Amino acid sequence: MMFPKDGKYVCPKCNEVREIKKEDKETFTMHSTSKDETAVVTDEVATLPKTRILCPKCGYSEAYYTIRQTRSADEPETMIYRCCKCNHSWREY
Repeated sequence: MMFPKDGKYVCPKCNEVREIKKEDKETFTMHSTSKDETAVVTDEVATLPKTRILCPKCGYSEAYYTIRQTRSADEPETMIYRCCKCNHSWREY
């Protein structure tokens, strides 16, 4: 999952950096390159709502979340969480 930082998208896991294009603002996109899949969240993290859920990485009990329709319309939405303490991101389908 990539997040905006210093005017570019940065993946906290692999440190990949991509330029932010004007058409990317306020969108959620999925990129697939071979077997790898990259999710991009362009919402301002500080403005996202918070919920109480345990982070699987550090055990902190609060995370930002967003809901996205990442699959076909007849499938349920995907909940994307980001820990408020360690910035670890994970999804629930």
